[in-house]
Amino acid sequence: MRIAFTFLGCRLNEAEVERWARQFQLEGFQVVEDVGEADLVVVNSCAVTGEAVRKSRKLIRRLHRLNPSAKLVVSGCYATLRSEEVAERLGVDLLVPNSEKEELVRQATQLLAKGAPRQIGTPPKRLRCRAFIKVQDGCRHRCTFCIVTVARGEERSRPIGEIVGEIRQLEREGIREIVLTGVHLGGYGRDLGTSLASLLERVLEETEIPRIRLGSLEPWELEDAFFDLFQNRRMMPHLHLPLQSGSDPILKRMARRHRLADFERLVERLKGVRGDLHFTTDIIVGFPGETEEDFRRTCEAVVRIGFSRLHLFPYSPREGTPAARFPEQVPPEVKAERMAILQEIDQKLRAEALRAAVGQEVEVLWERLEEGELRGYTPHYLPALMEGSGRSVGQIERVEITSVQNGVLAARPR
Repeated sequence: MRIAFTFLGCRLNEAEVERWARQFQLEGFQVVEDVGEADLVVVNSCAVTGEAVRKSRKLIRRLHRLNPSAKLVVSGCYATLRSEEVAERLGVDLLVPNSEKEELVRQATQLLAKGAPRQIGTPPKRLRCRAFIKVQDGCRHRCTFCIVTVARGEERSRPIGEIVGEIRQLEREGIREIVLTGVHLGGYGRDLGTSLASLLERVLEETEIPRIRLGSLEPWELEDAFFDLFQNRRMMPHLHLPLQSGSDPILKRMARRHRLADFERLVERLKGVRGDLHFTTDIIVGFPGETEEDFRRTCEAVVRIGFSRLHLFPYSPREGTPAARFPEQVPPEVKAERMAILQEIDQKLRAEALRAAVGQEVEVLWERLEEGELRGYTPHYLPALMEGSGRSVGQIERVEITSVQNGVLAARPR
């Protein structure tokens, strides 16, 4: 039996897809990239914005047209929030809400014809050298713009031993880098009486995976032990910390649990532990009530903090969230103007981060080979390339950065 996977949205969705793929492969199913070849197609959908809902709906319809004979399974936030629409209008054979994701493999196999030959226990074949690992789901906080907390529910953490066991298995499969992900990663373990720092300590002690990254990390609930972990060189020097706005009045309307000064103190503390840390962030543009002064503060803050990249989102009202009912909704043309300004700032910050890497010696994990060139990422999650003769994907190599070419670092071996 052949299965194809696709997803939209966050790294957590990607981590769930990767885990499902491994589970299906261990049952003897063959994972294929071409949807047209699949007997079963699994979609992990997104609903973080109105645009994400539209894209999820469009993707499901397109997959159904591409392979109408395949069984179509849909999960994720769009499937959870719009279950009736998905089940009745989009040609879906099985809808698996977020609350039942752990049962997706079992439920999906029941869709397929009985008695199909399967070779149980076939080890998965991996082409990738980085893996995303879901360590928790859900969030107990209620930012006024966020629909994900409604779709994903309360916080639920995986046991540390289970996570460590999965990482060990990935090591045996040739994975060289892991990315721990969750809806509220910083809150990991609160329901189990443990913490993210304790999880990372166990991963560092009980595995040999050479590169460890963290997914999007809300800038609160980080205990002292967390900061000290970045002295370990296996922890990659890049963190994605969502700021959302540089204006305290807007942060308050968002029901964020930090203010700008708190965020900047956190960044400075992390830099004090690991001076070469790079930071990226999320910014919501045009949140209800955002004035020109609020926007100016945001622009000044992102430059002052010195992010290496901005992920920008024009505010999109989401039904079921408090912010959708707020007065003073910002006109679309104003959002567009502010987006353009921040996009220009983002380009400058990105260019500065790339230029600063020139002349440095860094280790790059080569992840793919394209037209004779190896491509991968530095520890700071900056893209790099090098002529690929005599080298292979999955190799971690120390290189010298020689220049910037079309937004990518050019490297030579050391």
